[in-house]
Amino acid sequence: MKNIVRYIRQSLSLKLSIGILLMAVPIFVLSLGILYTESRNNIRQEANEHAASVLNVTLERICRYMASVETATEVNAMEITRNLHPDSLLACSRYVVMLNGYIDGCSISTEPYVFPQLGKYFSAYTVRETDTVTTVIEEEYDYFDKVWYKMPQQLGKACWAVYYDEADSLELTLDGMIASYSKPVYESDGRFIGIISTDLSLLHLSRIISEEKPYPDSYIMMTGENGRYLVHPDSTQLFTHTIFSDADPRQQADLIALGHEMTTGKKGSMSVVIQGERCLVSYLPVPETNWSLALVCPERSVLRSYNHLSYIIGPLLVVGLLLILLFSSVTVAQAIRPVNKLAEKLQRIAEGHYDEQISRSRYQDAIGNLQNSFATMQESLDRHVSEIRKMNAEAARRNEELARASELVRESDRQKTMFIQNVSHQIRTPLNIVMGFAQVLRESVGMLSKDESKSIIDMMHHNAMVLDRMVLMLFDSSARGAMEEHFASRNDWVSCNDIVMESISRTYIHFPDLHVVLDTSVPDDFCIRTNYQYLLRSFRELLYNSGKYSDGMHVLVRISETDSQVCFVFEDTGPGIPEEDSERVFETFGKVNDLSEGLGLGLPLTKRHITNLGGDIMLDTTYKEGCRFVIHMPKGN
Repeated sequence: MKNIVRYIRQSLSLKLSIGILLMAVPIFVLSLGILYTESRNNIRQEANEHAASVLNVTLERICRYMASVETATEVNAMEITRNLHPDSLLACSRYVVMLNGYIDGCSISTEPYVFPQLGKYFSAYTVRETDTVTTVIEEEYDYFDKVWYKMPQQLGKACWAVYYDEADSLELTLDGMIASYSKPVYESDGRFIGIISTDLSLLHLSRIISEEKPYPDSYIMMTGENGRYLVHPDSTQLFTHTIFSDADPRQQADLIALGHEMTTGKKGSMSVVIQGERCLVSYLPVPETNWSLALVCPERSVLRSYNHLSYIIGPLLVVGLLLILLFSSVTVAQAIRPVNKLAEKLQRIAEGHYDEQISRSRYQDAIGNLQNSFATMQESLDRHVSEIRKMNAEAARRNEELARASELVRESDRQKTMFIQNVSHQIRTPLNIVMGFAQVLRESVGMLSKDESKSIIDMMHHNAMVLDRMVLMLFDSSARGAMEEHFASRNDWVSCNDIVMESISRTYIHFPDLHVVLDTSVPDDFCIRTNYQYLLRSFRELLYNSGKYSDGMHVLVRISETDSQVCFVFEDTGPGIPEEDSERVFETFGKVNDLSEGLGLGLPLTKRHITNLGGDIMLDTTYKEGCRFVIHMPKGN
């Protein structure tokens, strides 16, 4: 406390601000109080006007529904006297419901023995159930004492009646209550013959009424004679309670007064305590009935925005006082503003934001010199920190490059090891066969038949060719082989049909049982300019793979041409290559199955040969019967 007093004594700006507050606070608070009170009165007045407007709109909607029911009933009552027949009454009842979407049911009930052939009772009834309309002759029951039958008969005119359907068998009422417009029907001689009663479910009325909610928690209720609830949000109150039931005359005189106003058919608005809560109630009668409609709006809902205003007034008062205090101290604070800004910048720098810029002051006083000194220090600090960050970033980049290089070295070493193992395995098998059969020939001179010797020699020759093929692929994949291919001549004029035929012939050496079909649309003298040797190796590799991996019986080579290219298609039937491996097979050492035979060089070298010759090769993944490779070669000049 002593420190606060000392600070006030030492702060001139604070002293002046307090003096201004002592003069401004009473005026400020008084103004807000008047505004607060007037706002409450205006809101209550607007709420009464708004509630009355909503209630009138709701009443108009209800009257439109009731008018449609009354019109339909009056029109069809005349039709009954002209066609007094059971079938006509059933049709008339159904006609009323089907043509009037607001009507839920219609009954035409006659006096005893109007139709002797049908017994004492006859009641044609039509009910609307969701989207269907059902018409029936009701089972016999004593309906003569029902209010909807008895009341219009006694009055001798049409009237509205509300009654409670205990059975609720039609499932169209709210808690079993129905509003029915009943009209007596007379013959031309004036004899009373029955009642046509058109039903409007109070469920519909309740839905109509509940659509209008001008305020949260507001609701509309409707009372009948003696103040009985016909529509109420609390369904336990319906038809069994009145507005006077639970009212204490000593403590709820306002509620009793409201009930008398509504039961006597008056209109107006009152402030009433309902169930312990102050409410604004607007009420008016429903024409041609003894019903009364009331809109109940709890004051907490009406004044909700006003009550929220109290949460604004307090902060507004505080903010206003603070603004006055701030305004009074601005002039004094102006002198020390550079120090405050400098403190903020230094705090940012202390938090690690070394690039925070401190502006230089144009003043040469103590504060200006201090600010310029800190600006120089910040520039030097930012420069050194930036250099350190660059050095760290460069070190991180080099470490990342070293890590990638190390990974590439390890991967290269792994591929080299796998390739050496694969080459050793692939060469060892044919080499062992050649050496084995050579040993057999040496030890069996003169002992083997001519056919056996020929078979052994053919086997040795086949495996020697396999070795020669692998050695040739190893040479082509070497740096020297690549260089020779790069500088090889591409000026050979090659017949497309001849080079394919030669490729097929050389493939038969390895696979004599292979069946290859050549389908060509180019003439035999059609030539392209390329390198004969490398194109022949490419075609032989594709045919070799077809003979090795396909069924060997459905190998097709197709040759066609376009304006600028020649298309070679090599197609076979077999297991094929999965689509996900379509690119991998063209990678060096890439194989679909690591355990399969081969060095993983055939297709990569084929792609390299074709690309170097200016063409392109692709695996057709749309072909699902086996493998289909498509080669496009330029025609040349």
